[in-house]
Amino acid sequence: MADIQFQHIYKSYSGKTVLSDFSALLPEGSVTAIMAPSGQGKTTLLRLLMGLEQPDKGRITGLDGMRISPVFQENRLCEYLSVSANLRFTAPSLTISEILEALEQVHLPPACADQPVLELSGGMKRRIAILRALLTEHDLLLLDEPFQGLDTDTKAAVINLIRQKSKEKTLILVTHNQEEAVSLGAQKWISLL
Repeated sequence: MADIQFQHIYKSYSGKTVLSDFSALLPEGSVTAIMAPSGQGKTTLLRLLMGLEQPDKGRITGLDGMRISPVFQENRLCEYLSVSANLRFTAPSLTISEILEALEQVHLPPACADQPVLELSGGMKRRIAILRALLTEHDLLLLDEPFQGLDTDTKAAVINLIRQKSKEKTLILVTHNQEEAVSLGAQKWISLL
């Protein structure tokens, strides 16, 4: 692993500039919070890190060989597959006992392991999306507004699990909520204004 560096990044969509000469250093093993109003480039930065978008100009270094695990704003689950199948989709070696333990850690009942995802509530789906990212081998965890739809107690449990599973790994959180960033232990703050 290495530090990740954005070097003079420019990105536009249909003539609208989203990022202009953006540079930042994200230290290896750090927690970085990216905050800004909607439409200011937060999700674009994550898409650039994942290789889903390319900058118009500039470059990003430090990603070579890095295993990236994202939580998107949308859950992106396979609705007709069971919870277990969704978790094994990116972590095929998970045992049923590991799955049940993970479900318990985010306040989900063991019975939902065999349930199709489409039968779950929005908050339950969100927790499965987060678990899928956490249980995948990763060096870099990207969280794009991950706590939508979670009540206070559940959010606290999920934050504890994220901290536990991502210890000494690089974590980038996109959020509008400063408390969430503090709870995750953000050491670096980027404001896109």
